[in-house]
Amino acid sequence: MTDRKTIAIFGAGTGLGASVARRYGKAGFRVALVARNAQSLDQRVSELSADGIDAAAFPGDLNEIDAIAALVGKIEGKSGPIHTAVFAPVGSFRMLPAVDLTAASLKELVNILTLAPVEVVRAVLPGMLARGNGAIIVADGLSAVTPMAGMSGPGPAFAATRNYILGLHEEIKARGVFAGMLHIGAMIDNSTGLRVAAANGLPLDDPRLTTIDPDVLAEEIWSMAADRSRAESILPASHYSH
Repeated sequence: MTDRKTIAIFGAGTGLGASVARRYGKAGFRVALVARNAQSLDQRVSELSADGIDAAAFPGDLNEIDAIAALVGKIEGKSGPIHTAVFAPVGSFRMLPAVDLTAASLKELVNILTLAPVEVVRAVLPGMLARGNGAIIVADGLSAVTPMAGMSGPGPAFAATRNYILGLHEEIKARGVFAGMLHIGAMIDNSTGLRVAAANGLPLDDPRLTTIDPDVLAEEIWSMAADRSRAESILPASHYSH
């Protein structure tokens, strides 16, 4: 192994994950991509390799909480210690009115949106603390911060994760490790979520399909981890209101 740093992207899709991989890869990071679809991951790796980026695929289902520690061990065994972990689950999570939310539907969302990032942190954090450097960033939706009528479901799970990550940030920031949140208040261009929403009949001019360039989000993740002046960020900023 060289002394090059490694970024692991948990949820490496065609939108945000792809942009984060390019941003860090072009800065010299070794890139580890995690998602369920092995064929799609291989395509991402080929694209990155064509750009001269050292990338490797690690197929895995982040819903399988008990398998996350072993997955992280596999990544570090092949690609080296994880310096930066970005958790950005791929997919389109069903929005429900709060009056229709059930324990069963929430439990499924909590598994991937709260329990999975907690377990990722538990797997990567000891090494980061021992080395005295590293960064953990979770990307989620704006409903983590601003409850929205008719758009419950992921919101409660996002909010729990936000509480955890911001508390973690305060505990570890003096030890050289950063933890932060990026809340996204728009659909991400070229993402699975956008494609699913459009396929389900939302017209492209629907305000719920306001989009944002994933390269902008990737640059914000880079900036947050580099300057460490803010533990959370909201993009687009104009979408935030109390």
